[in-house]
Amino acid sequence: MNFPEQIKYTKEHEWISVEGDVATIGITAFAQGELGDIIFIDIETVGKEMGADQVFGTVEAVKTVSDLFLPVSGTILEKNPLLESQPELVNQDPYGDGWMIKMKITDAAQLNNLMDVQAYKALIGA
Repeated sequence: MNFPEQIKYTKEHEWISVEGDVATIGITAFAQGELGDIIFIDIETVGKEMGADQVFGTVEAVKTVSDLFLPVSGTILEKNPLLESQPELVNQDPYGDGWMIKMKITDAAQLNNLMDVQAYKALIGA
């Protein structure tokens, strides 16, 4: 399983990568593996300002639907347009083409509350 070192992780299995005050967010390889084949991503929060831990969308797999939680507070700038027609990208490349949203962070200090790769590996027993 792939665990990029340069990103932060949440206990809800989202990842966040930050450049300046813009963050890219998706779900981890562990999460997509647990969900199975992803068939639909529903994100209707573009343009909204939201708080950390709020639900920004859902991911639907063959067996279940799961909420997607924001790791930090901010405004949703865009959703990944490729996921409309290719939701399986989340299974194939969760840290690359399978990203879900980009957001403008309003409180960068919240990043300190997230896990590094070693803490995340410990959480999932990897």
